[in-house]
Amino acid sequence: MRGFVVPPGYVALSESGVEGAALASLEAPLREALAEGTFYEYAEHHPEAEPLTGRGIAYAVPLPTGERVVVRRSRHGGLLGSIRDDKFLGATRAPRELEMSLTLRRLGVSTPEIVAYATYPAGPMFRRADVVSREVPRSRDLAAALGALARGDSKRSLLESTGKLLESLSVAGARHPDLNIKNVLIADNDFGGVEAFVLDVDRVWLDRAGAEAVLAANLRRLSRSAVKWRRLQGLPIEEADLLAIESTARELITLAQ
Repeated sequence: MRGFVVPPGYVALSESGVEGAALASLEAPLREALAEGTFYEYAEHHPEAEPLTGRGIAYAVPLPTGERVVVRRSRHGGLLGSIRDDKFLGATRAPRELEMSLTLRRLGVSTPEIVAYATYPAGPMFRRADVVSREVPRSRDLAAALGALARGDSKRSLLESTGKLLESLSVAGARHPDLNIKNVLIADNDFGGVEAFVLDVDRVWLDRAGAEAVLAANLRRLSRSAVKWRRLQGLPIEEADLLAIESTARELITLAQ
């Protein structure tokens, strides 16, 4: 693939205009899914597909051998999204998303495992891309988790897990320019608690590990998103909750030093 080395443990997908990579251990079912034309077409038409809302619709589906994955079509955000939608110049951001996901996981940041991506021709100079990640069981985004709370329910576990995620991003030096409450995934663990995962890491970039500026930038982005959702959707998240997230992150950073 042009300008991208397939990571260890992955194999190249390259046929009939398709370029991508697949986890070697899932190569056979992923190639079978891709035979539908695109990963997204496979997911969209699957009888067991579960639609997930976000920037466009993603689908949670089983692969032909039963492993559950989430298939997402890469899309532009903001003004560019209204012009180009899912068309990207060149190789798209999918190769970098896989590379960054692997880096973040290696640095101790919880993010779903990407098992494949594929890009396809979309007219002269443009391509579309699908990213396939392993489904995190019993999960929902932070907005959905907060919105599902009944009056009087404690937010503590949600706030603490989000704070821990911000701490891990800070320790890794990872700046997420699109860190919003839809890009924080909350999953129940096997011990009665929850864990937070970060999503959509294609635009994440690495700054100095442990830098105060990294934590501050990620907090600002998450806080802006929370305030917007509170104003437009009535989401039950207050300034005290955002301060609790920051406090947890800072306490964990101090303990790690």
